[in-house]
Amino acid sequence: MNERALCEINELAPVVGSCEVEIATPPNVAWEVLTAIGRWPSWNPAVKSVSFDGEVDHGAAFRWKSGPGTITSTIQDVEPQRRIAWTGTSFGIRAIHVHTLEPQAGGTLMRTEESYDGLVARLFRRRLQSVLDTTLEGELQHLKAEVERRGCTE
Repeated sequence: MNERALCEINELAPVVGSCEVEIATPPNVAWEVLTAIGRWPSWNPAVKSVSFDGEVDHGAAFRWKSGPGTITSTIQDVEPQRRIAWTGTSFGIRAIHVHTLEPQAGGTLMRTEESYDGLVARLFRRRLQSVLDTTLEGELQHLKAEVERRGCTE
């Protein structure tokens, strides 16, 4: 598999989701919140803890707890203020997660996409699809609130 393929969600995976939201701040504010990985639990109630001491760069790894599992993720692609992608595994599920930020008049369009592959994803496709859709929507709404809160105070 080439490196670029790791940076895209797997459209053929049994579970694939996406969501987008308009944020009323420029991309640099959204990027700052999104890439402060160690601070995710402060604005996203679905993230219970994060262990990440490195720089946001290709190959950097972090561990985080969300839901019932701990996920080990590796950043696969970083394009500052435009795109970040990581892969992760938990409970036999291989996930690929991509965030993109697009400047808009008066703000940012943020899109998140994720795919789950593996035996567990195939066996529990319907349940995991529901969980993923709810998670992505919730994540973006919490992210939007935090980004706009910070944008108003800067």
